[in-house]
Order: sequence, then structure tokens, then C-alpha cells
Amino acid sequence: MSSFHLHRGTNVGCWLSQSVARGAEREAQFTREDVRRIAGWGFDHIRLPVDEVQLWDDAGQPEAAAWSLLDRALDWCAEAGLRTVVDLHVLRTHSFDHSKRQPLFDNPREPARFAGLWEQLSAHLGQRPTDLVAYELLNEPVAEDNADWNRVAKVAFAALRVREPERTLVVGSNFYCIAKNFIDLWVPDDDRVILTFHFYGPMFITHNRASWWEGGIYQGPVQYPGRPIAEEHLPQVPEAIRHHLPAWNEPYGPEQMLRDMHNALVVGEKTGKPLWCSEFGICDPEPPLPRALRLRWFNDLLGLFAQHHVAYANWTYWNLRDAQGNASDILETVAKG
Repeated sequence: MSSFHLHRGTNVGCWLSQSVARGAEREAQFTREDVRRIAGWGFDHIRLPVDEVQLWDDAGQPEAAAWSLLDRALDWCAEAGLRTVVDLHVLRTHSFDHSKRQPLFDNPREPARFAGLWEQLSAHLGQRPTDLVAYELLNEPVAEDNADWNRVAKVAFAALRVREPERTLVVGSNFYCIAKNFIDLWVPDDDRVILTFHFYGPMFITHNRASWWEGGIYQGPVQYPGRPIAEEHLPQVPEAIRHHLPAWNEPYGPEQMLRDMHNALVVGEKTGKPLWCSEFGICDPEPPLPRALRLRWFNDLLGLFAQHHVAYANWTYWNLRDAQGNASDILETVAKG
């Protein structure tokens, strides 16, 4: 059985992933003091996203500075008693941006190349204690067919198992890691596996005014629980997204949360594999959503995680602190569950 266990954690996103910062700017962005702060808040782990473009150059050669930062972060976490899940977040041949072509699933050579990236990570990290470091195969796969992700996941999983029989490996579902697709997820017959899903429902709340999704063009008031957009505010919904309202604006509360994670809970119970919600949260629009609304959403979701023994890591650490490092108003809720 695995000695790698998760409870409450946070993501350190947009550092070695989804960031153009390099050099001194990148080095200063996340430090030993941040790790100590996370541990002091009561978290037991971090999820550490890393991108191919940060760790390897265009010729496939390791970028020494990024690998050094990865090593330092893992050292700091071990020093602070935090477990770390290293998450291969974005590849040159795969991104969670579904509008882009995904050669990982189209090109027959790409699954082996993907596995090769993990073999290099394993060669570098393989001496790390198995009770402190785990690997997450890929963030939010977006294959057109769930079976395509299963096919690719098996290649990387097998390559890692040859190298590291004792390492805990994390596998998530296809299409943004939604729990609904657990019904088709390949679950390895392996005692050292954690299954992960992400939770961002309803989008009018969690991605309020976010420019990277279609519904972000709505700028009016929202509420939780209930229909995210109340009837009196429907005239403010832009014409371009009105046809989505039957699906996007259905009543939402704890019952709907439980419904949306149902398939993950069923698969977790059936297989005996631990469940981990490795991303959840509310984006940080300006001005922010009302504090009471945000706390209701977090309390309802975290209550369900506790009830169903689901570990979690919020997205992201930066949302738990302000620019001066002071705790945000949702920190206590997330850190204490």
C-alpha cells in the first residue's frame, strides 16, 4: 500500500507553469518562506505544476535553471514536512485549451515522447522519498474521446512503473478532469494510485467575468446558492450566450455539487482508490464577488469533501494571500476544511 497520503493542500500554479517569468523574477516569485507559510497554515501538501517549455528547451535539452528551482522547491517542502505532487501541466503537444490541436492524441509518436518526458523526470527525481513526492501524469487531458486519454495514460504509467514500482502516481479523468468522465476512466490495478478530479461548478460563480471562457462576457450580479443569475438580472445577459442559459444557469447548491462529483465517488468506492480534488476555487475578479457568497460556496464544497473523504488542493496559493503575504478571507475555510 502507498505511504503517500493527502488531506489539505494548495496549488503553486503560474510559477513553473503558465508563466513567462524567467531569471531573477521567477526565482523570487516562490521562496522557502512561501513553503513555510503554507505549512504554517495547516496544509500537508502542495501540487506543483510544471510545463514542458520551462523544463526543456525547443531542442529537448533540460533547462538547468528550472530544474534547479524544482529541486529547491522539493527540498523546502521536505524540510517543512509537506508532501508534493509534481504535475506535468502543459506540453508542447497538449494544453487544456481545447480550442488548440492536441498532437498528443493525434500523432502516433507522441505518447512515447510524453512517456519519455516522465522518464527524464523520474531519472532526476527518482531518489526522492516515495512518502514525500508523487507524480501526476497530466493536467486536464482534453482528448476528443475518453478512450484516447486512457490509451496515452497507459503508456506513461507503464514507463514510470518500470522505473519506480513504489512511487504513487496520480491519474485524472479526460476533458478538464471532470468527475462525470470517471465512468470511462482507466483505473490501474495498482495499490499506489490516487484518482483526481477538478471542480469548478457553476462556471458563472467560479469563473465570474473570466475572459478565457465564453460566459465571462456576462458582467452582471450573481448569487449562490440558487440560479447563478437571478431572474431579474437575466436582461443583462449578452445575446451571444443566452442559448446556454438552460444548462449554465440551472439552480445550484450542495445537492448539485454532489451530483456533479457523483461518478468520481462511485469509482473511488468501487476501486478502493483514494480521491483527490486537485483543483477547485473561485477566480479572483475585480471587484471580487461578495465575501459571503464565496464563503458559502467554499463551505458547501469542503463539507462534501469531508463527508466523502476526498482530499483537496485549492487553485491556487496566490488566492490565499495578498501581495504582502497576509492571509485572504477564505484561507481559514480552505486550510481547515
